[in-house]
This record gives sequence, C-alpha cells and structure tokens, in this order.
Amino acid sequence: MRLKKGLMISAIAVVGLLGLSACAADSGTTDPDVVVPEFEAGTTMAELADAGKITIGTKFDQPLFGLKGPSGDPVGFDVEIGKIIAASLGISEDNIEWKETVSANRESFIENGTVDIVIATYTINDTRKEVISFAGPYYNAGQDICVLADNPEGITGPEDLAGKDVCSVAGSTSEKNIAEYDVKLITTDAYSACLEPLRSGKVVAVTTDNVILAGLADQNAGEFEVLSNPFTEEPYGIGLGLNDDAFRDYINDVLEASYSDGSWDAAWNETAGTVLKLPTPPAVDRYSN
Repeated sequence: MRLKKGLMISAIAVVGLLGLSACAADSGTTDPDVVVPEFEAGTTMAELADAGKITIGTKFDQPLFGLKGPSGDPVGFDVEIGKIIAASLGISEDNIEWKETVSANRESFIENGTVDIVIATYTINDTRKEVISFAGPYYNAGQDICVLADNPEGITGPEDLAGKDVCSVAGSTSEKNIAEYDVKLITTDAYSACLEPLRSGKVVAVTTDNVILAGLADQNAGEFEVLSNPFTEEPYGIGLGLNDDAFRDYINDVLEASYSDGSWDAAWNETAGTVLKLPTPPAVDRYSN
C-alpha cells in the first residue's frame, strides 16, 4: 500500500527541514514511493527507519481520536498523527503496528518497550515526565463534563458534582482533576464504559477531555450532552522513552513541519474535524529535563 499524498508531502518536508538525504536501500520497506531518510547511527530514528516498521500505542475506543475501525486498525486524529511520524521515517502505513493502549498502561508500555511511541489523548504533565519523555503538544484539549441529554440535574460545572456519583477512567489525568471536587468517583478502564452507568442513572456525569466527550456524544446522538465549559487545560503529547532527546527533538520537528505543510490540518479535517472546528495547532514545548 502506498502512502497517501498528504503523508508523502509531510515526509519530504521533514527530510528537507532536517537536511537529511534520502535513500531506499537497507530499509524494511519495499515501496518505491516511500522516502527513507538517513539518520545518525544509534539513534531511535535510525533503528526504526532501518527496520522499516514502528509500533504505536493508541486508544481503540475513542471516536474522533482513536477508534477501532472495520479493518481492525484504529482511525482518528491520533492515528493520523502517528502516520505522519511514520511517513517521515520512511515507514508505510502497512508497516505500522497499532497497539491498543489504555490510560493506565501508557507509561509501562513505553518503559518496557511494548511500543515505540504512544499517541493516545495523552496529557503532558510533570509526574509522567519523571518516567517518560514527551514530544509536542500537538493539540490542546480541556476537561469537560458529559451529562444526559437536556441535563436533568442542572449541572453547569464541576462544583455541582460534589457528593455525586461521577465516572472517569482509572489512571487518567481526568480522574485526578475531578477528585479535587469531592465527587463519589466510579472508575473504569475506558471512557466508553462510563456511558452505560450514565444511561442507567448509576452516575450523574462522565468527565474527561472535551474532544473525547464530543466524540462519544456524537456516536450516541440524542442521548448525551457535553457542557462545553472546560475547566482545565490538557496539552496532548507523544510519549516516548525517557531522555531520548534526539528522538523527541525529531518528532517535534516533524510536528512543526506538519503545521506548515498542511498535513496537520488535513489530519484534523478528516477525523475530529467532522464534528469539531479546526483549531490552531499549539507550539511544541522543547522543555529541558
């Protein structure tokens, strides 16, 4: 399978940006249209490009960002960002292994080598940066609240949830944020699993990032309502091995190239953009460890 035109443009742009030469020799790809840049020996980029394959952890249950499609592979904005990164390494879509990754195992999957990178609605925070590194952010979300359609409880913000049953995902930033409002927290391993408790009245609300809630509400039209009143900022990053600074810098370069060449916009419009307006991409944070 050949790379989509937009992904090829992104790959070529990054090669030019980094001043890298391209060749198709000694790589794991057999596609003559794939640009395979040369990298410094010993870097993660060189290892992945030479192997011609990459394993990416992402969500399989979050509409618009990472949802398992009819083929068995996930689709969504996070997935398209992963394809852009893979393309820049000369890796075709067919040579991406998608690994289902939930909130609770993202760090461990990176630490134990189950995946090469994680792109999974993954909020950058200082606690996580103690065990892994982040490239990005590539999108800024905000935590919001989802209730039953017509909002029978009259909830307007997190303060209205004190003492009430609320569902979120274990190990997520959302869980920690909402716990500060003295709610009675019920946790699951996936946000989609919070919908049935909301339907049945076991909980009065589900809380996580606004874009995740928007996708779930869109998939269940007429049942749920998102307040559209975010109360946090959630910068989504790409998780990778701790202190792999060369790889982190490279991914940041790829992201910035995708902002300028239009492939980031195209990825959004084909996925999350079917429901949400096109945002302005955030500036990447080239933080020091």
